[in-house]
Amino acid sequence: MTNSIEIITDALKKVLKDDQVTVNTTVRELHGRDESYHAQQLPDIVVFPESTQDVSNIMIVSKSHQIPVIPFGLGSSLEGHVIPLKGGITIDFSLMNQILEVKENDFLVTVQPGVTRTQLNQRLKKHGLFFSVDPGADATLGGMAATNASGTTSVKYGVMRDQVRDLEVVMADGTIIHTGNLAAKSASGYHLNGLFVGSEGTLGCFTELTLLVHGIPEHITAARASFPTVNDAVEAVVSILQAGIPIARVELVDEPSMKQTNIYSETNYIEKPTLFLEFHGNEAGLKSDVDFTTMIVADHHCEGIEFETDNAGRNRLWEARHNLAYAFIHGYPGKKMMVTDVCLPISELAGAVEYAREIVHELGLIGGIVGHVGDGNFHVLLMMDMSDSEERAKADDLNERIVLYALERGGTCTGEHGVGIGKQKYQEREHGAALLVMEKIKKALDPDNLLNPNKIVKLD
Repeated sequence: MTNSIEIITDALKKVLKDDQVTVNTTVRELHGRDESYHAQQLPDIVVFPESTQDVSNIMIVSKSHQIPVIPFGLGSSLEGHVIPLKGGITIDFSLMNQILEVKENDFLVTVQPGVTRTQLNQRLKKHGLFFSVDPGADATLGGMAATNASGTTSVKYGVMRDQVRDLEVVMADGTIIHTGNLAAKSASGYHLNGLFVGSEGTLGCFTELTLLVHGIPEHITAARASFPTVNDAVEAVVSILQAGIPIARVELVDEPSMKQTNIYSETNYIEKPTLFLEFHGNEAGLKSDVDFTTMIVADHHCEGIEFETDNAGRNRLWEARHNLAYAFIHGYPGKKMMVTDVCLPISELAGAVEYAREIVHELGLIGGIVGHVGDGNFHVLLMMDMSDSEERAKADDLNERIVLYALERGGTCTGEHGVGIGKQKYQEREHGAALLVMEKIKKALDPDNLLNPNKIVKLD
């Protein structure tokens, strides 16, 4: 440990309690990686704030000593967002995990950033409410806002950015601001909520979030629909959306993924391209939506549709979907998972999925394809040997070809995982001159480039 780190550690202990600051190697190792395949790099110091003022004090120390700061939730991100590329201070928000207020009549809740979505939904249940964004992982809400997370329910309820009414943010110089208010809409000033959500810790640290929540539906029905081809499945989704059916979830799982699901989850689902669907509503409306959907999927060569109306059946279905990544990981011990993430106009989705499958086959890689097809987002789950340079090169090639395919058709290099390290190289191609505007915003709000440096925009 260098003298400079000792000095900074002492400075932090003057504004925090001693047990809130650590340079322990094991703790640093836990904060030097996320769930991605990107290489681990350790922070110099890890701190555990308990309040907004603690975070402000940390930022003042950071600025005074010109040391980077990296916000950290649970480390469930998939593109290296929390990896401290230049060392520095990692701020772990796990102690800031209080649900501060539930305003059930306004359908709003205020939480600290370390609250997880499961923790929040357990609290909301007694109010007849739920928080809608479901990325699969039990991520923290601060981390979900930082990456603009979405997931299975976004087709009906929207992504994380759609749920944020207000953020309390600590800026690079320790200043504390609020980005919004409690009103359902506002025409006042710049849209700071939209700027900070998805900023991946590069513009400020979130210390409170006020979020929109929803009433628990009166009735929920889930279903599995199997098709002979991926194209049939995707076209069925387009027809469902065109019909105006308010579907709550619609997930595509390809044939190799269905095989892996059956092995891991001990299910006996048909091993064909499959849609996992869910409908929310009242009893009469739900019956009409289900009947109409059944007719639509039949027109697209559906080979079988099965409905789950009880909690046990629905939970089994969605656990199988959410556990798919673990199904591949357990099925290929010794290999590391790389997850791609692109989003396209839905009219381009079927072609993109077929293209991705062709590349996986051409390169001889192991992988499944899944997607939140209701909003044009899909992933390839690749299993690769990190020690095999040829295999890693093939995986990088696949990722790049899929991204370029999406960008050429008006899509984006990431629909929900975020930029982090892995997608930074595509920012100029996707945004063009707008990337220069982003760089100016970053320089204006973080002139010393101390907040999660070299993520999204690269100023060095």
